[in-house]
Amino acid sequence: MKITEVICQILRISTVEAKTAGTQDTLLIRVRTDTGLEGIGESDASPEILKAIIDAPFSHNIASGLRRLLLGLDPLETDFIREKLYRATMYYGRRAVGVAAMAGVDMALWDIKGKFFQQPIHRLLGGKRHATIPAYASILFGRDGQQTKDIAQRWRAAGYRAIKFGWEPMGQSEALDVELVAGARAGAGDDATVLIDAGCVWDARTALSRAQRFEAFNIGWLEEPLSQDDLDGYVWLRDRSPVPIAAGEGECGRAAFRPWIDRHALDVYQVDLARNGFTDSLYIRQRVEEIGARLCNHCYKTPISVAACLHWLSTCAGAFIFEDCVEDSPLRHELTHERMQAVDGVMTVPDAPGLGITLNEDFVRAHLVSESRA
Repeated sequence: MKITEVICQILRISTVEAKTAGTQDTLLIRVRTDTGLEGIGESDASPEILKAIIDAPFSHNIASGLRRLLLGLDPLETDFIREKLYRATMYYGRRAVGVAAMAGVDMALWDIKGKFFQQPIHRLLGGKRHATIPAYASILFGRDGQQTKDIAQRWRAAGYRAIKFGWEPMGQSEALDVELVAGARAGAGDDATVLIDAGCVWDARTALSRAQRFEAFNIGWLEEPLSQDDLDGYVWLRDRSPVPIAAGEGECGRAAFRPWIDRHALDVYQVDLARNGFTDSLYIRQRVEEIGARLCNHCYKTPISVAACLHWLSTCAGAFIFEDCVEDSPLRHELTHERMQAVDGVMTVPDAPGLGITLNEDFVRAHLVSESRA
């Protein structure tokens, strides 16, 4: 079996707002073979930049576009392909968007692998430990404590027993920060899990002060309080914080995660399959489990990423909660025929071959803004 075509399709909804949400556009990656099998994947970064990385022609041996490297390869050889792509992109990849583009390709290759062997991806990763996983409703903060309380009440009524609020407007003042967390707890109720995503807004000492203030609201974790580049700050904070510290969504690939794991920088390592792919996420899972830390998915994207995260997280022995984006976006809910959303606060792991999802081609055509293939 050989790869014969790599298709990139940028999809975008009609209204794109100034907010931190990956549900407004995506790069759909479709890898086709000479046997008729097609694998699908996606990457979470700027779609146009990702597409350019796949489309780029040969420049030199360590600065090549991905498509020309993939054509003619056996899609089942995922480890070999990962190393080939990584080496050939060393001059522009290695940690960030180059690896994110590779992740979307890797996701599509594992989809092909599952379809070829007629097995769900979780079985090929070593076997699922969980058929279902409790989910948290992942949503942005309201503009103030009252609106945040209202949002929390809405998702509790929808059956979620855990809710995470994130990003804007946290970080403007201590008073507003505390008001937002108080509103989240008041709306969720005392019996719910409340998770707080600060959105990389503080220095380490301010983050420690906020963690101490937030402890009274019994939050499950404080996510990304510092810059994604501040590894030393996370090590310092995690050793002092009265609440668990979570991060990792910004990291792309095993090399990026390795120093965080080696230094025990986090309580919860959040791995995004649309930025790491299955091959590297398997490595990351094994390393994090070795140090006794916890794993969770990061996913604020489409049903493709949701399915990928479910397959991966179900193989993690200590999987305890799943990020379920509840953004009201057609790209989040209509891209596949299967609805990948929690029911009564619980996610069910797919068991069909590959990712276990099928694209809604009418939706793809209606939201297609750019395409390339070869």
